[in-house]
Amino acid sequence: MHRTITISQIRQAAQEAYEESKNISGGANANYIPYLANVDSGLFGLSLTLVDGTSFNFGDTAYRFGIESVSKVPTAILAMIQHTPQGVLREIGADATGLPFNSIFAILLENDHPSTPLVNAGAISACSMIAPQGDAAEKWNEITRNITELCGSSPVLIEELYESETATNFNNRAISWLLKNYNRIYDEVDMSLDLYTRQCSLGITSAQLAVMGATIANHGLNPVTGKQVFDPEISPKITTMIASVGFYQHTGDWLYTSGIPAKTGVGGGVMGVMPGLFGIAAFAPPLDDAGNSVKAQAAIKKFMQKLDLNIFSGDTVTISSDGKE
Repeated sequence: MHRTITISQIRQAAQEAYEESKNISGGANANYIPYLANVDSGLFGLSLTLVDGTSFNFGDTAYRFGIESVSKVPTAILAMIQHTPQGVLREIGADATGLPFNSIFAILLENDHPSTPLVNAGAISACSMIAPQGDAAEKWNEITRNITELCGSSPVLIEELYESETATNFNNRAISWLLKNYNRIYDEVDMSLDLYTRQCSLGITSAQLAVMGATIANHGLNPVTGKQVFDPEISPKITTMIASVGFYQHTGDWLYTSGIPAKTGVGGGVMGVMPGLFGIAAFAPPLDDAGNSVKAQAAIKKFMQKLDLNIFSGDTVTISSDGKE
């Protein structure tokens, strides 16, 4: 079925979703990373960017929070740019683990494979793949340049968060050396782990993440800057990864109830991608038991339900400024 929705309907649905979600309680800040435990739990923002560049922002959308695991998406894209989607599939994989984001058991179950760049093991492996090999400073420049191009503006490293994560990343250290044992780290181990830790410590806003989501939805063309950031063939590949593992062991429940591929992070951010239409992002620090923002999930679900949108519906949806075909 073909449907047309207007920009004014989209704006209204986003505003209503924000208003209906802002007083939701429940969840708690991530407490295993000291910096995140101290972030104001009352912060909440909802952002939306259409593929024509139109943006809507409600609440604390200019607040810079820790990007955390949402950073796995842009680095996976960068690895695909540098090594092709097939190269990433060969060296890392694209399979959902069905287990927590930091699972060591998942590596063993996959017979030494990191599974996907969107869990910790695969993300550390992806950081090790980024060129140039052996040059931490240039690798970091590539990672941050890529995120800047996807968002249309620069992230900012939160030094306190980086120090906090570095002091507590014992599990990721174990993952890194286990991957090295299986020849799935493609550069120096400690450098690769440090790059991953730093990228997770970048400060980002929900407004920036909505632009990133829209760039993915728009076949790699940033709708705000007009720059073609990556080849269009990468868009369905990264969207597939987001759809299959974006919420880790709760991914199936998320897709079933929301209808939109989305990637979550323990900093409280969630970024969704609706191919051909928009990117959406929400931020609120309190998390559920799987490390996903309670309020951000609710807001995005409400928005999708209000417009009756679902990636699996088979509908062809057109966005119009006046509601006409």
